[in-house]
Amino acid sequence: MELLYLKDCYLTEFDAVIESVKGDKYVVLDKTAFYPNSGGQLSDTGVLIHSGKEYPVIFVGKFNGIISHEVSVSGLSQGDSVKGMIDWDRRYNFMKYHTASHILSAIIHSETGAQISGNQIGEKKTRIDFSLEDFDRELIKSYEAKVNEVIDRKLPVEIDIMPRDEAFNIPSVVKLKDAFPPDISEIRVITIPDIDRQACGGTHVANTGEIPHIEIFKAENKGKNNRRVHFRFV
Repeated sequence: MELLYLKDCYLTEFDAVIESVKGDKYVVLDKTAFYPNSGGQLSDTGVLIHSGKEYPVIFVGKFNGIISHEVSVSGLSQGDSVKGMIDWDRRYNFMKYHTASHILSAIIHSETGAQISGNQIGEKKTRIDFSLEDFDRELIKSYEAKVNEVIDRKLPVEIDIMPRDEAFNIPSVVKLKDAFPPDISEIRVITIPDIDRQACGGTHVANTGEIPHIEIFKAENKGKNNRRVHFRFV
């Protein structure tokens, strides 16, 4: 399956052929621009259109390495040609939140050396988990202005799909070396110049200037060395 969103996050429509349908609801295509639920980012929604009829896509997931589109209306069959259309407002919102989370994570790491342990991107807010011994809420709140400064600089957000060996020459990527199975020959790397460079399969904006300013509205102590911050757009 060709994953169109990896190279073009702004693609909202595409043509594809159905490779299989399971239980009248789970559709596998030969190519897709729908992002599956993964990496802390919720899946895209939208529609598949065949012979003038719309089949709403309500969830997209990856199962055993294969992306499946759950539709709420039955009737699609193997071999059908379809047009896929992404819910752009939802996708673009996630793109902005995902790129903002990269910026905030990079600033937290740069300022404290903390390792990011997880994130969850939502429609109205996003959270980031990280490991840090000292918990200073005022210091964490100060990262808000630093993120907004990066946003205002309108930096390009670059996407590169590079050979595995080349990607592992990047310090921030080589730390994740064990996370990539041996059969992965290419790695997708997201770069925000002077701010962040890391392997990531999510969707991102092309320029930080597309992101609204953020507000860090909550900081939590989740236990020994486990911290969580929540932010939203203002």
